[in-house]
Amino acid sequence: MKQNIGIVNALIRITCGFTLLTYATARMVQRPWRQSSLLIAMMAAMKIGEGIVRYCPVTDVISRSMTADENNHTQNQSEPVEPINPS
Repeated sequence: MKQNIGIVNALIRITCGFTLLTYATARMVQRPWRQSSLLIAMMAAMKIGEGIVRYCPVTDVISRSMTADENNHTQNQSEPVEPINPS
């Protein structure tokens, strides 16, 4: 697993993650029967983890698909195209 986000991006993810986690925890204390607060807390914990490890799976998938698209585009351009002759 190779790191694919920078230090500034990681610090932003950690900061936003802790902010959302604090918000979700405060909402869970006030309204424990609401499930949306638990979902927000789980997403915030995921962002904190991504920031600490400096690896984002979504960024990895997007960069790999873009690289594959560029390779396919380059291969298609290198092949000669024969003109169509009307008969």
